[in-house]
Amino acid sequence: MSRNDVGVYQLSNGYWGFRYALMADGIRKECKMSKDAFGNPLKTKKAAIKARQLEISRVKLGIINNDVPQTKKTVSDVYTEYCNVGRIGKAYATIKKQDSLWNNHIAASFGNKQINSISVAEIQDYLATLYYGENRAYSYVESFLKMFYLIFGQAYSRNYLDVDTYNKLCVNKDTKIHMPKMKVDDDTDIVTFSKVEISALNDYFTGTNAETAFLLGRYCGLRINECYGLKWNNIDLENGIINIDRQMQYQEGLIKLVSLKTRNARRKIYMCNRLKDYFIKLKNSVSEYEEKYFLQRQQNKTVITDIDGSSLSSLELVNSLPNGKIQTVNSMKYHTQKIKSLYDIAFKYHYLRHTYGTYLAELNTPLHILCNQMGHANSQVTQRYYIAMSENGIKELVNNLERI
Repeated sequence: MSRNDVGVYQLSNGYWGFRYALMADGIRKECKMSKDAFGNPLKTKKAAIKARQLEISRVKLGIINNDVPQTKKTVSDVYTEYCNVGRIGKAYATIKKQDSLWNNHIAASFGNKQINSISVAEIQDYLATLYYGENRAYSYVESFLKMFYLIFGQAYSRNYLDVDTYNKLCVNKDTKIHMPKMKVDDDTDIVTFSKVEISALNDYFTGTNAETAFLLGRYCGLRINECYGLKWNNIDLENGIINIDRQMQYQEGLIKLVSLKTRNARRKIYMCNRLKDYFIKLKNSVSEYEEKYFLQRQQNKTVITDIDGSSLSSLELVNSLPNGKIQTVNSMKYHTQKIKSLYDIAFKYHYLRHTYGTYLAELNTPLHILCNQMGHANSQVTQRYYIAMSENGIKELVNNLERI
């Protein structure tokens, strides 16, 4: 290790972090960080070395100047500045979610407060009230935690927070703001369908307008937005590959094809033979529909905006109906209610994705392969499928117990 490498280390997710400890005027300052001054992750060793050097220089300068007070800003000032210059390129859904959390909740409680006057205890009490007092879902409360990290990171990058305050709020393991302890009865488990339920679902969806969507969820683990945003030219029938590169969303009341949830969501899905055969037959059927329902298809087709801003006919989507009418992410709502009444199965399309991931994990699919097929940005998310307690997993456990 060279001298420049001191204090730099690689994280389990492949990114980098750094630590330092300084003594100046009898004061010891120490810190561990995994992001640069702008809140961005350190993707390379070189970036971590540079960030460490800059941070040490900044701290030393602060000590020399006796920690000159930062520019005074309210939380509202910081969030407004973030909206104007800090979230360029963010997904539409992300912007909408952030604004909803801010306008409906955070602004009233923290908007007028000075950013450098907020304590860890204030944030912890606020999160606890949301979770325990208002009975908000655990995952929903996590969205607030992320918002606070975002706001404090924005303030730190603009020099509205000193390094010690930022470290106390967002970095140091023993002091930083964190989620309340999860309730004992909170259910955040992976939800999967049993073989009996899958069989019932297969019987139900066969021959319906939602059969294609069901099979894409069952055999590919697609998110519902990815499913309904799938175009025919993204299916390679010869090689049995589906290219996932966009998703369907409603934006300002309009149906659009937009960028995927994350960069890693862009991926190639490999089809099993049953799904490949299904799409070959469906493709042939579409050719028949084009002739049989030509006038209806021309009348019923919907023109939507594609990911590049160009116009796209709904007839190019895999899940358009034979008569040309478009199907959207809302098309599954009817089936959810119908399945509940017929089979007493709590059906959510996303549970097909859970089932797909869990079954592949049970079959000892290598972690990196499953992570790729699921389109996860973090392998820790994928690992949840390996520890999910599915029906098959429980049977295997019982068999092993008997062998003991």
